[in-house]
Amino acid sequence: MDTQQLHILAIGRNAEIMTVMQRLLNAPENWKGLAVTTDEAALAAFDQTSFDIVLLCAGVTPDEEAALTAHFLQHAPDVIVKRHFGGGSGLLKNEILYALEHR
Repeated sequence: MDTQQLHILAIGRNAEIMTVMQRLLNAPENWKGLAVTTDEAALAAFDQTSFDIVLLCAGVTPDEEAALTAHFLQHAPDVIVKRHFGGGSGLLKNEILYALEHR
């Protein structure tokens, strides 16, 4: 992966978990992450920033996932949208790197 900044949006319903996600997504030097808890905040952020990856985290229902994914792909067909099921920071980083390598 090159030194270009990677923009990551994470959407989940648990504020405490999303606070941790915010920290983890901004830990790598070339990553810029934003973690939000509402669809409205996610859509507003997506309209203002060109995200490379969107992670759908705990609490996002299948119907919400479908609607969000449709919106994101309609507006940015190259964005990677994937469900994130949790795990440690190493797992998160590897999950993101794998998604980038296999887009």
